[in-house]
Order: sequence, then C-alpha cells, then structure tokens
Amino acid sequence: MVTKITATELAKNLSSVLNRVAYRREEFVVERNGQIVAEIAPTPATRTVTAKEIISKIGSLKVPKGFAADLEKIHANQGSVPPSPWDE
Repeated sequence: MVTKITATELAKNLSSVLNRVAYRREEFVVERNGQIVAEIAPTPATRTVTAKEIISKIGSLKVPKGFAADLEKIHANQGSVPPSPWDE
C-alpha cells in the first residue's frame, strides 16, 4: 500500500518516514500543492555476505609468483611524499 503525504509532513517526519521505508518496506507518494512531486520506496533487497563467506574466499586466493618482487620494485620507484601543507 502506498501512503500519500504532503511535503510539509515529510519535512516534519523525515526520520520516521525513512524508518518506515527501511524497516517496514512502506512506500510513500509526496505531494506539494496537490501535485505528486516524489515517490519514496525501499531499495531492492541486497544480498548480505557473512564473515564466514569472506574468510573462505580469502583463503582460496593465490598470490602469483613474483608478486612480492613486483611490490618491492613499485616501492623502490615511488618518490617521497611531499610534506602536507596541512601539517604546518
């Protein structure tokens, strides 16, 4: 079900409206001067990843041969970082 609210009601109750959208999956149509100006609806559900899944993926990573040597070369070719003007 879509709930109609005025722009003024939305301004006064934004946090509550956003909570209803996020947690109750409610939808709102926002009207100003009797004209629909916006729709507020939940985003499509996203898939969450568990820590166990992340750990299993990290454990299956293979470091290519010569990777450490490549990092050493990159590090050696980097110039020094100039002092930040923010540190003064």
